[in-house]
Amino acid sequence: MLNGIWGFMILGGILFGILNGKADAVTGAVIQSAGDAVSLCITMAGAVALWMGLMEIARQSGLVERMTKGLAPFLHFLFPKIPKGHPALEHISTNLIANLLGLGWACTPAGLKAMEALAGLERERGNRQYFDRQESPPDAEDVKCERKNGKRLKRGEETGDVAVVRTASKEMCTFLILNISSLQLIPINMIAYRCECNSSDPAAILAPAVAATLFSTLVAVLFCKMMDWSCKK
Repeated sequence: MLNGIWGFMILGGILFGILNGKADAVTGAVIQSAGDAVSLCITMAGAVALWMGLMEIARQSGLVERMTKGLAPFLHFLFPKIPKGHPALEHISTNLIANLLGLGWACTPAGLKAMEALAGLERERGNRQYFDRQESPPDAEDVKCERKNGKRLKRGEETGDVAVVRTASKEMCTFLILNISSLQLIPINMIAYRCECNSSDPAAILAPAVAATLFSTLVAVLFCKMMDWSCKK
């Protein structure tokens, strides 16, 4: 749907410019925007290289490990059912630290690994939804299906192997909400963008960004704990 919306806006803008005799302006804007995009990519590549390098130095020096230990009480509060020392906690910590430093590029791989580790935890718990494929459904109440020729084939039909329909665990949902809220102490992305646009004070957004993301994170934590409480009732 988004592809259709963007396509409509682009084609509509070009058509509007042509119909109003602004074809030259449209062409000039396209060329200038392409140049600006390349310049911005080079600027951001430099910022990414710098902060990813600093992140790697922090990891090898043990700083990330010490920060991970410092986050342990907070993670235990949010994820009380994840066993101590489980790999998922390390990946979640790395993701949160990268977010704190404004390194959105670095937090994505850690977030994916955290989700994989949480799926592995569900397999360890015996949740059949997280076994990749099974020859036959073990229980009649298990919901399993496979798309074949546009039809949802349910248990009991001749499908051969059947794929499992998965539902996100509580830990997965909590981590996703926490990741989206994204507390940032140093909004590197926005500072780099403002530098590229010749801002007189690129770091002026520092305090508002910290306040906004702190508030969003507090709301996210409160929402997650309220949902946990309501599920226990």
